[in-house]
Amino acid sequence: MKFDVTHCTLCPRKCGADRTKQAGVCGGRDRLRAARAALHFWEEPCISGTKGSGTVFFSGCPLHCRFCQNSVISAELDGMDITTERLSEIFLELQDAGAHNLNLVTAGHFLPWVIPALEAAKPRLRIPVVYNTGGYELPQALRLLEGLVEIYLPDFKFLDAATAGSYANAPDYPEIAEAALSEMLRQTGKPVLREGLLQKGCIVRHLVLPGHRHESITLLRHLADRFGTDAFLLSLMAQYTPMHEDALYPELNRRITKMEYHSVADAAAALGFDGFTQEKSSASCSYTPAFDLQGIMRS
Repeated sequence: MKFDVTHCTLCPRKCGADRTKQAGVCGGRDRLRAARAALHFWEEPCISGTKGSGTVFFSGCPLHCRFCQNSVISAELDGMDITTERLSEIFLELQDAGAHNLNLVTAGHFLPWVIPALEAAKPRLRIPVVYNTGGYELPQALRLLEGLVEIYLPDFKFLDAATAGSYANAPDYPEIAEAALSEMLRQTGKPVLREGLLQKGCIVRHLVLPGHRHESITLLRHLADRFGTDAFLLSLMAQYTPMHEDALYPELNRRITKMEYHSVADAAAALGFDGFTQEKSSASCSYTPAFDLQGIMRS
């Protein structure tokens, strides 16, 4: 896949922006931008472990979900511009800080800069690289990461095109996410854990939305039929938190109920998925880190 910074088609939006002159739909320009780099302890246990996941949060996102909990960086683009060389240094600094892995959050729209940074750091990396994504990725872009990424951590947000169109302006999300997941699984194979930490494989996240438990259950059945229940670990999230009042979609203005979450969790168990569930108490703003440029700026 060839990237043209003057006519960007890197993500499924294929907006064609000249990123030397204006931002793409994702908010990305012709340079890296990141908001935080630090040890992160709120991922799945096999990612965070006891020492934390060395997480870099990139600014911008091609999806812009209405309910995004990180909108301060995904939509408002908080952060600072950094060089490819600085990003490579950050990777090694996180490893030196004791991170179990490197965790790249929403990096897809910066792949032409992230890949060289990974290539430069890789000879000195002793920990796996995690590609943490909303799932809205082109398979041909993901192929550029083969050999550089050991763990994929995608969302699978929507199965219904109408829901994806309403909440993320991406009615093609279901087919895009399925093709992306297929490519991720081709690269990694089944999950491999050592001493409770994931070394290779995929964790598929699904956030249960208020009023959409039936769609969530249908989505899980679809994934089981399409990929089987042992191809990846499932992370079923209860942390949905309304970040603002949505006048257009008032159904999003509440947290999910215990019944909603437990019904989806029961369906996942009945299907035979292995993975992780959350306590409903996780639905709070405390799971959203402070994007304060920690670890980005030089001391």
